[in-house]
Formats: sequence, C-alpha cells, structure tokens
Amino acid sequence: MEDKKYKFPTETIDLPSKGLIYPKDNPLSSGKVEMKYMTAKEEDILTNQSYIEAGTVLDKLLQSLIVSDVNYNDIITGDKNALLIAARILGYGKEYKFEYKGEEVEVDLSIIDNKEFDESSITKGENKFRFTLPNSKTEIEYKILTSGDEKKIQAEIRGLKKVNKKTNPELSTRLKHILVSVDGDDEKKSIREFVDTYLLAMDSRALRNHIADTQPDVNLTVPVELSGGEEDITIPINLNFFWPDAEV
Repeated sequence: MEDKKYKFPTETIDLPSKGLIYPKDNPLSSGKVEMKYMTAKEEDILTNQSYIEAGTVLDKLLQSLIVSDVNYNDIITGDKNALLIAARILGYGKEYKFEYKGEEVEVDLSIIDNKEFDESSITKGENKFRFTLPNSKTEIEYKILTSGDEKKIQAEIRGLKKVNKKTNPELSTRLKHILVSVDGDDEKKSIREFVDTYLLAMDSRALRNHIADTQPDVNLTVPVELSGGEEDITIPINLNFFWPDAEV
C-alpha cells in the first residue's frame, strides 16, 4: 500500500504590532506568523485537564498551531490575541455564540480588526516606551508584556500565594514586570520598591489605561443586538471560545 503524506493547509496571519516591536533578527519582526488549521490533535489539547488546571491550555494550543519558526515566549499580548482569533476561525469558523446578560449573542469574528496605534511611538526593534505619571510626574519607561513575561508573572504570583494564601498580588506583580525604569533608574530592586511604596493608585490606573489604549492589539469590542437595544461588548476569550461544547 502506497504511503500517503498529508500537507496541512496554513494561513499567514498579520500581527497587530506589524513586527515593529521585535528586534530585526527576530522572525516576528516580519509582522506575520504562519498557522496551520486545527486537527484532532489540537482538540485533544483543548480537553487536556492538566493544561486546563494549569491555565496553559490556550498557550499549548497556539504553540501546536504555529508553523513559523518563532519563539513563542517573545510574542506580545496583542499579537497573541490576534493569533487566538485566527485559531478560532481556522478551527471552528467565524461565527461565535456566547451568553451575555442572560441572552445568547452571536458575533462574526472575521470583522474583528487590528487596532490602530501610533507607529511613531515605537523605536523600531525595541519594546520600550516612555510615559509621565500624571499625578506624581514621575518619568517611567515600560514594556508590553510577552508570553514569556506572563509565565514569569504567574510563577511569582503562585509563589507569593504559597507564603500568604490571603494575598492578591497580581496587580502589583504585573506592574513590577511592566516597568523598565523609574526616573532613569532601571535597577529591578528600585522598580519593585517604587511599585510597593511610591506608585499612587491614580497613577497606576492611568498607566494601565494608557497601555490598554495605545498598545498594538485586536479590537475585541463589538456591537451586538440585545433585547434592550444595541450595546458594545468585549468578546470573552476563554476555553469555550474555541469549543463551546467543552463545558469546562
């Protein structure tokens, strides 16, 4: 019997960052990633209880789908969101139904666009940005978190919760990884001390809002028709985003 070799179809996905944030020698600087269509192998990943309990199931899924020779840990959050949208469309189609305020709504994922961002704010090949905190007037530099950063943050949070189960250190821990320098001081110890002791809540919120408004990403806010009229909502991305019947 003749052996058959199957070539999986792939699609090239345009990254919201256009590759501008990545160093020139990083394959992600091309602004494109090639992904294959989902198979039964990826469905096994989606239902893997170990991955689900560890919170890594979506990362494992994307790592299995990406064909391009890239380091997954280098991918920034907004670009990863674009890959998740593409993976859902390639796997289960563009129509996505979910419940919102007790009503079932349906959105067409193919209409989701990459957000416009100010390319002039980026020094090509560098993931570093400047911002003046509005209340303290402190000059800070920050980075957009990557998949690798997210792993480090979650590992640190788990460690802190082992020491004190009642603590909820996620916000401050994330800020310690986001900040690159404070008034020109890039020592990690100084950054951590600043977050814990001197960063005003108003400035923290302003920084987080600034990053959300300006970083390369996909626009997950879409208009939907509800019984009370049209409303703009943010599309939830979780395990059920890929497989509503998973019931996990």
